[in-house]
Parts: sequence; structure tokens; C-alpha cells
Amino acid sequence: MSSEAREWVWEHSSSRGAARLVLLSIADRVADDQCISWASLTSLAKRTRASVSTVREAIERLLVAGELEQLDDLVGPQRSTVYRLPLAAEAAAQARREQQREKVEDGNAVVSDEPVGPVRIRLSALRRYGIGPREVPESPTRVRDPAVPETGRSRRKPAQRRIGHRHSDVPVTGIQNRSEPDLNRRYSSGGAAVISAAEWQVDPATHAWARQHGHLDRLGEQGLQAADAKWRAHRAGHTPKSADAWATDWCSWIAREHAPRRPNLYAVPGKNTAAPGGMTRVEAHTAALLAALDEPTGTE
Repeated sequence: MSSEAREWVWEHSSSRGAARLVLLSIADRVADDQCISWASLTSLAKRTRASVSTVREAIERLLVAGELEQLDDLVGPQRSTVYRLPLAAEAAAQARREQQREKVEDGNAVVSDEPVGPVRIRLSALRRYGIGPREVPESPTRVRDPAVPETGRSRRKPAQRRIGHRHSDVPVTGIQNRSEPDLNRRYSSGGAAVISAAEWQVDPATHAWARQHGHLDRLGEQGLQAADAKWRAHRAGHTPKSADAWATDWCSWIAREHAPRRPNLYAVPGKNTAAPGGMTRVEAHTAALLAALDEPTGTE
């Protein structure tokens, strides 16, 4: 029967272009004399080499022209859409009636004409092609819990997210994971980590402090490095401390460190403490006090 449906499209259809190709593709799957076929938009697009949107527009034009009907109550193989070619079906029915009249006139058979009226689909003839009624499952009635809103979400107030304790000197855009140590392990999750003086590094904040208070200009970069090396040598055997404690101790050391170009103010303990030539008594006492301050006492 698909050949007769295709013949009707070729001879009598007024469709053009993509719509004509789509109608031919649908007619190619006509199952019987009812001119019922099935197809999906994807399969039609593949067979006609057109886009899905083009196929959809072509079907709309065919539906408006009356050359195609979409049977929403039926479903085809693989949940495809079921169509009917009403004009082709009417032409086929007219051809059968003429054949029956010819048989009656010849006296070969007595057959009554088909009744004229609404078309009745014979489902029994379509089941073998995989076409059947569309089953719409009924959703069971649920008893809604009044404590749960219609959106399905609980009315319980969500708990606030724990953000933990943040150090005041750490910006919001700082390190992401507090369990990972930052410079000098100052912000370790286990509290204030203790490190040795050799492990402690001069961070940007401490270096900025030396610049702001004029110690960098007073000592110079090389003098600051020499003072840092001297401080590490004196603190090598000390008990490990936190990074903040080492930073405070380092700043105190740098604050009382003198520039290398003033060696005449230093007095060496245990040696000749008399004022060198050209030094006044006040300068000699000042040199002795500075030397005593530089001498490690073990309580730093």
C-alpha cells in the first residue's frame, strides 16, 4: 500500500520542496489501506537530508494544507509519531468502490459500498506494525506533608557555614587552605608552629618594617644582610619559637644594630676598654654600653 500512497503524492499532492520530500518519506511507511504511517523528526531529517527545524516547518505546512494528519492518540515503534494521509486514503477508498461497482456490473460479486462518514481506525490491523494506542500513566495521588512546602524543600533553616577563625593580619584573598603552611608556617592549622631561627625567613611585612623605620637606609642592603647573618649566628642554638616571636626578636636586633661605617663606637669586652685616641669619655661609655648590648646573654 505504500506504493499507492507514494503514487498519490507524486500525482496529486500540491506540496513543494522540503514538504514534498517529507510527505514522500512518510508515505513510504504507510502500513495498509488506511494510509497510516509513523516517523520521528530525527528519522525524517536523516532521510530528507534536511534539518530538524526544516522538517518541523514542512510538517506544519502539510497539516495546514490538509494533506497530512497527526494522530496524537496513537504511538508508533520506538515512541515515534503516527501520521495519516487523509487525501490519499480517500483516493484509495474511491478506487476500491469503483472496483466493486465494476464487479457488480459484471455479475461476479455483490458487494455493498463502504459507508460514508467519520473515519474509524482499525487498530487490530495496525498492531502488527508496532502501532498502538498511546498509554498515559496515571500519577498516583500523594498525601503532601504540611511541614514540607510544595517545592519539595524542607522548611528547616539551613545551618550556617563554618568559616573558622581567621587571623586579623591575613587578607580575605590570602591562602585558600589553612591546613597548608604559608611563609614561615605562621598560619598553620595546628596553631603557632615553632621553628628554628635558621628556618625563619624575612617575610615582606618584616622587610617593609625595616624600610619604614629607616633601618634599611641606615644600614643599607648589605648591612641589613650582615646584621641578619649575625643574628642567625647568635640564635643558632636557641630553642625553637613561633614565627611571630622570631620576627619580634629580629626587629629588636636590627633596631640596635649600627652601620658598618662606625666601627669606632664598638668596644670589645675583655680587651683594652680605654678610650681610643680622639674619643671623649662620653663616647667611650657609649661604646661600652653598645658592646654590652650586643653580647648574647642566653635569655634572648
